[in-house]
Amino acid sequence: MADPRVKSVGDLATRHLFDIVVDLDPRLNFGAGPVGQRVLFGAAKGVFEGPRLRGEVLRGGGDWALFRADGAMTLDVRLSLRTHDGELIYMTYGGRWVTPQHLRAEMADPARRTQVDPAGYYFRTNPLFETGSQTYAWLNDIVCVGKGYLVEGAVAYKIFEVL
Repeated sequence: MADPRVKSVGDLATRHLFDIVVDLDPRLNFGAGPVGQRVLFGAAKGVFEGPRLRGEVLRGGGDWALFRADGAMTLDVRLSLRTHDGELIYMTYGGRWVTPQHLRAEMADPARRTQVDPAGYYFRTNPLFETGSQTYAWLNDIVCVGKGYLVEGAVAYKIFEVL
């Protein structure tokens, strides 16, 4: 029986915010620790573009990823973005990347991983933003979701604002 306090709030809707490609430095492997295998995928550079903002990904951020014993990866990402008009935006997100067992060998092979259809694995993020820019202050108050996939030498995402 449903709790009578539960209300209908409607379905979630989204709007495309931007596409982003983050070129990666060679990984740093911290080894197997008490909660899994920690790896840093450093951000070397990149670009983002959408209907309301565009620019570049600055060097120095990255994903402090954790490979769990069950094969899933948890994301802990921090990036610095510079818009085309010179404003700085701090982007953070967590997420999950779950690759089914039958795709793991292909995903581990650098020559084949970008050819795997992203519909075959679950790669989702929850971006949040911080900025002091008056132009982009609206980013401080939105929640986003993203769908990730691999491209040659980089990771890419489609980022959507949750309305």
